[in-house]
Amino acid sequence: MNRSNTHLMEPEDERQYMLNDNFEIMEKYGVPTGAMQIHFHNFYELLYIAAGEFACLIDNTTYYLKKGDFLLIDRNHMHHYQYVENKHEDSKRVLLWVTKEFLNELSGAGVDLSACFSMEGAPAYHFPAHHEDKLADYLFQILFGVSTKDGIDAEQMLIEKSYLTLFFVYLNRLCARRGFQFQEEETTTNDMMKLVFEHIDSHISDPIIIDELADLTGMTKYQFLRSFKTVTGMTVHDFIIKKRLLHACEEIWKGCPISDVYKSCGFADYSSFFRNFKKAYDMSPREFKVYSEQTV
Repeated sequence: MNRSNTHLMEPEDERQYMLNDNFEIMEKYGVPTGAMQIHFHNFYELLYIAAGEFACLIDNTTYYLKKGDFLLIDRNHMHHYQYVENKHEDSKRVLLWVTKEFLNELSGAGVDLSACFSMEGAPAYHFPAHHEDKLADYLFQILFGVSTKDGIDAEQMLIEKSYLTLFFVYLNRLCARRGFQFQEEETTTNDMMKLVFEHIDSHISDPIIIDELADLTGMTKYQFLRSFKTVTGMTVHDFIIKKRLLHACEEIWKGCPISDVYKSCGFADYSSFFRNFKKAYDMSPREFKVYSEQTV
């Protein structure tokens, strides 16, 4: 796994997949113009706001983040950057991507370091300054590295694993204390997205008619399509496909036979399911099943 000590992800970078096997850590500045569509991935994502402000929609709730805040995004959760005019141009963020398999490796007996990503309540946190400073120090030690060598060696990898372990142990302890989670006044709920999510989830195995979704929101079809594209950055059709794929992943994790999965998540035939799954995850459903069994 070769990489430089410091990563900078440019604002226009559209990448939503990992180049490394275990984790990636990067700095991002300003408005992320390359990440304008709602998306999901099969690894965990953590955002630390080092300066300025930021906003992110997860499912149907937008979280308004300020300097010092942390946002934890679980695997296969729909999320999307939300632009707020004149608020995010000076934003500076540390972005951490990490796989479940690697967190399992870092976890000890009776310890699940991925638990912080699936806590009940808001996935956004504002910790007291002394806790934030300690977490930020761990992140920046990893981000900038402690070696002046180019690339990476075995000792450097061990140091990074140590800091990541310290970071996630400390983070999990803090996340377990509900008082640090965002309160309702630090978020907004999108009623349109809430209705769409609920309808799609309850009809995931059925044909979903766009006119019916528009009727639910009280909009005309044209108004609904335009509003939905503004909020999510994608078409309703593409969003429905993504929701069906998320349901497929959940069914595979439960042990459902692949031959039955495509029917339960609403695809008309297996070839359509296979094509969309491979495009989203860069692996076949059967390969995903093997991968998920290895990371339990």
